[in-house]
Amino acid sequence: MFSKVFSALVNGIQAEIVEVETDISSVGLPTFNMVGLAETAVKESRDRVKSAMKNMNLNVFSHPITINLAPADIKKEGTHFDLPVAVGLTCSAGMVKSVPEDCMFAGELSLDGRLRAVGGILPIAEGAKLAGFTKLVVPADNADEAAVIDGIEIYPFEDLSSVVEFINGGCVGTPYAINRTKLFASVKEYEVDFSDVKGQFSARRCAEIAAAGMHNLFMIGSPGSGKTMIARRIPTILPDMTITEAIETTKIYSVAGLIKNGRDLAVHRPFCSPHHTSSSVSLIGGTSKAIPGQVSLASNGVLFLDELLEFPRNVLETLRQPLEDREVTVARAGRTVVYPANFMLVAAANPCPCGYMGDKQKECTCTPTQIHKYRSRMSGPLMDRIDMHVEVSSADISELSAMNEGEPSSEIRKRVEAAHRIQSERFKKSSTRFNSRMSEKETRKFCKLDTASEKLLETAAKKYHLSARSYSKVLKTARTIADLAGAPDIESRHLLEALQYRLIQD
Repeated sequence: MFSKVFSALVNGIQAEIVEVETDISSVGLPTFNMVGLAETAVKESRDRVKSAMKNMNLNVFSHPITINLAPADIKKEGTHFDLPVAVGLTCSAGMVKSVPEDCMFAGELSLDGRLRAVGGILPIAEGAKLAGFTKLVVPADNADEAAVIDGIEIYPFEDLSSVVEFINGGCVGTPYAINRTKLFASVKEYEVDFSDVKGQFSARRCAEIAAAGMHNLFMIGSPGSGKTMIARRIPTILPDMTITEAIETTKIYSVAGLIKNGRDLAVHRPFCSPHHTSSSVSLIGGTSKAIPGQVSLASNGVLFLDELLEFPRNVLETLRQPLEDREVTVARAGRTVVYPANFMLVAAANPCPCGYMGDKQKECTCTPTQIHKYRSRMSGPLMDRIDMHVEVSSADISELSAMNEGEPSSEIRKRVEAAHRIQSERFKKSSTRFNSRMSEKETRKFCKLDTASEKLLETAAKKYHLSARSYSKVLKTARTIADLAGAPDIESRHLLEALQYRLIQD
């Protein structure tokens, strides 16, 4: 007897519908074949499904069985096909009523019939909704994650027998629901605060501007000057994510297998800080399964690269495309996946191998050759893609102890949120959200200069050999500075401040 149930496969953070076709023949020796380009984990579902169903007294394996995962020309990965395969078998064996075509299934089976959580449920739920499905059956541990998607009924279960009862009952019941607004509006208490940072007014100002326009920021200074301390406090001044941003970020974490329960949902802006020994695969994404890397996990948040010049040059060069395109393409044999990489880059580095070049307290011991070799690990084109560069000088201990606490994150955040609201209004008819992501057409429209300011920028561009990209980034940074000041137009003072954050390294 033939039956068909629906599931989905995850490609990047998008889902594609898969038809799980099941046929149990009345003639022939007992066999269990699975076709449709199923990879190892999917093929192993035969053994999991067989044991689970037998342990629940649902034995249908005395006849030839064929499972087809259609479309058959797309590779299928993941253990979430266990549940639709088991449901298809019970349907073909006549143990349950026919399954409504508006119902989708996803979940892994344990050998005793219990349902285990799987990765990628959020993209599957969204894909099911977009494809017109009204119901999605998932493991109980995936309930919170699936319920984030509005407009589709989520039915979580603990084991296969409960799913069978649900189907025999006509697939009706009370769907699981969560309060999305309450979930994503939850306030996070940070353990760190900008009030901890004493002095470093220039670096603090740069961090505020960077957060206000989501600009990339590079800090250079001797060890212990406060670069890492400032970077780790930037999330405390960023506004809360919108529901759309939170869903996109959670989808990436779901595909990466980092969502284990409702408490793991990405409701706060991520802060990713990979070690300088990280490989290009861990940074960009990859492996045979084309999983997302750190640049994708940091989407809608901060990617912090501490000791930037300690990273291998070939690893740093892989950042060029995601910094420019705000997405990363991971190509593997027979599969190409596109992940978002919409992050704010914050980087920190020492000025030389010993770290004390230009330091007031200690003398640098590096030779010019060593310094040149050290700094050449970061290419000009990559440095050109970073909007703001700032020197962070180490403070004298005697002066530091006498300083008052810095301005708290809550106060800085109010100004940043005001700037974000201005940008939201400015780009309400566009897909752009922040000044740093303006297109060239938008830059010309929203970053107009008066005659004096235009002449000033042209003079600086010629004197300091600014590239076209640097020229554009100065304008975008100046626009953010003007937004923080509440100014409708870019003034000379805004432009001069933006220029000083480009001339350190140019």
